[in-house]
Amino acid sequence: MGGGLMTDLSAQIEGDFIAMLDEWHSLPEAWDNALDAQIAKWYSNPPTVWPERDAPYFSPSAATKCPRELYMKAIKAPKDVVTKQPHQSRWQGIGTVIGDYIQREILAIERNFEKLTGNKPRFTFERNADGTPMFEEFAKRNKLVEHNGERFYLYGAPDGIMRYITDDGEIVRVGLEIKSKQQSPSKTSRKSMKQADQTHEIQTALYAHMYNVDYYVILYVNGSKRDWHMTPEEYANFPDIRAFCRRITDVDRAPIFDKFAAITKALREKVPPAMNLDEFRFNDYKTACALSLTDEEYADIVAVNERLQHSNLIDWKKRQHAEAVEFITEVRKGTV
Repeated sequence: MGGGLMTDLSAQIEGDFIAMLDEWHSLPEAWDNALDAQIAKWYSNPPTVWPERDAPYFSPSAATKCPRELYMKAIKAPKDVVTKQPHQSRWQGIGTVIGDYIQREILAIERNFEKLTGNKPRFTFERNADGTPMFEEFAKRNKLVEHNGERFYLYGAPDGIMRYITDDGEIVRVGLEIKSKQQSPSKTSRKSMKQADQTHEIQTALYAHMYNVDYYVILYVNGSKRDWHMTPEEYANFPDIRAFCRRITDVDRAPIFDKFAAITKALREKVPPAMNLDEFRFNDYKTACALSLTDEEYADIVAVNERLQHSNLIDWKKRQHAEAVEFITEVRKGTV
């Protein structure tokens, strides 16, 4: 396949994937009890894959986390026990269900699309030798990476590895990552969403390496709809699903591998990496990180925060840093 065609294929995949889902969801509902029974049977006895233990491991979903947090996790420091706000649990749970729903729909398309439309579906899930689809627990694996003189594993499971049929009939393997939006219809509007989130692109760059795929689709599904009835123009401007596909190369992965290799070296040398307060809000090891700081590191963090509070940084980032330093200070004082 020529270089120009490879470049153009990303846009083709995006459009074909959305077109397939929209056509399927415009049809009368197709009941498929046999499919639901099969899915339940698969999940009743899923395979078990544990992380390898001869080197550190990192999950693609944690690629953008603070290096200090990943270090504390690797040395088995205590994870924070946090009581979440109830809406946060529902938010996360609904997001998981949305992913399950899309996976089930692709399986249903594979079984029913052609007989209802007369056309073969352009996308189906790749299958394991036992017939299970290549997603979630049925695709979980460890992938050894040797980079900058260090050894570490990538460990995780994708939302899906698909097979895409091009206009020429060629089969191209394509990864799938499903993300939910639930705040408002504008989150997936043409005006507000111009491209995939950078953190999701980083995550999929690692999955692409683990499963040896060149193309990856990030599908955003919005649980919030603009209205029950929409004109074609309204739906065009406020679609509830958006797909972004890109071709991933080693260049995309190199900075992430640099980060993981540096953390691996820090673990080997027992020298914790610097802390990144930009990622502190979703740090699962806040207390352990705070207590692990040397007095010099703590003083540096306080000084940096002071400078940021008098800078042109946007207000919400200033608050984020100030709250992080406040928490760290209270932990070190023993008042938290």
